[in-house]
Amino acid sequence: MPTSLESKLILSAPFKWMGDAKTGFLKILDQRELPQKETHLECRAVKEAAFAIKTLAVRGAPAIGVAAAFGCVLGAQRGKTKEAIEELKASRPTAVNLFWALNRIRKLSNHDPETVLQEARKIEQYEKDNCLAIGRHGLALLKNKSRAMTICNTGALCTGGIGTAVAPFFLAHAEGRPIQVYALETRPLLQGARLTAWELSRAGIDVTLICDGAAAHTIREKKIEIVIAGADRIAANGDSANKVGTYALALAAHYHKVPFYIAAPSSSFDLATPSGDQITIEERSKEEVTRWKNTPAAPDNISVFNPAFDVTPNNLIAGIITEKGLIHPPYKETIAKILK
Repeated sequence: MPTSLESKLILSAPFKWMGDAKTGFLKILDQRELPQKETHLECRAVKEAAFAIKTLAVRGAPAIGVAAAFGCVLGAQRGKTKEAIEELKASRPTAVNLFWALNRIRKLSNHDPETVLQEARKIEQYEKDNCLAIGRHGLALLKNKSRAMTICNTGALCTGGIGTAVAPFFLAHAEGRPIQVYALETRPLLQGARLTAWELSRAGIDVTLICDGAAAHTIREKKIEIVIAGADRIAANGDSANKVGTYALALAAHYHKVPFYIAAPSSSFDLATPSGDQITIEERSKEEVTRWKNTPAAPDNISVFNPAFDVTPNNLIAGIITEKGLIHPPYKETIAKILK
């Protein structure tokens, strides 16, 4: 049941399992089409779920983990759960939540559709609960702070819950506390412009969209008081991989002495990876940079380097907001202790 706070929020579910375990399918809100139109994909085969993840129809670290878990049900319907796990693992390389969720499915003693669906629903609820807890812990950091900044999209669309980095903003608004959020557009696919600005504005939150390159100027001129970003993978030492541009945002915040926080659930931590140097950074197609849908934005023959993520070093991070509470430096010791 939603809490009184959650009931005040306007959330858009990124996916929903339709029907029973044996004949049902995964329905996905196609985020590539937002905010102009809300269309849905019906994934009835594992390859369709994997393609939806790979092409960013569903995106965001927690969300792709849950979507992949539901995708395994499609494999279980055909008696091919193990094959489904391998196909879904290959869809995106950076977000650790994907591998965490698939590993939970792999460890099941029974891979029949009903058992796999039950586990997928548990994973979905786990992420929803985490979001609410992250929001409450982050809310304590806002105190009298009312001017915040974030990058990319970390709301319901990328989690299935109330979000991670934006969860404190949703809860502050639900409590009637003043909050003004500056959202970076997030090139090249504009997740901040298309998704975050859409989610926050339809919830009634005061949100201002800015270009990525205007972040440092905005921090100084608008007297930003706190910056919160999400994470797709957090190494054992606290180095955090997130949407490309996050590292530059953290540097700008550090220069202006504005606290920069990462918000992510336990499923985003990868204690087997010692530091950010070992995190695989996904590189995507040049067309994402040279074209916007069917409109050319650069010469067709230009060379393009298009990393989807970057790594923010732990010394730029004031704290990591998790469902278990706020993690402070020294991260190597505190992360291991809190997640133990």
